Amino acid sequence: MKIKPLLDRVVLKATEVEETTQSGFILTSASQEKPQFSEVVAVGPGGIVDGKEIKMLVKVGDKVITGKYSGTEVKVDGEEYTIVRQNDILAVIE
Repeated sequence: MKIKPLLDRVVLKATEVEETTQSGFILTSASQEKPQFSEVVAVGPGGIVDGKEIKMLVKVGDKVITGKYSGTEVKVDGEEYTIVRQNDILAVIE
């Protein structure tokens, strides 16, 4: 099954981000406070939302940061995804 977002929505898949502490311990994203690091897997077409033209600024494959409690979590074919509005994305990681 494939998820096709509508309007200004974006489908994200969480990515593992490792961080090394000063003492050399590696922390996975599960043990850290979030913001959420994700990869964009699908992007809606944009369009008119609340009377305003929305142009999509992210594309499939972008790595992004979202707020800790942003979006709606869904499970499709055993994979977990989060669906957010584009304005819930805080930054694109380059």
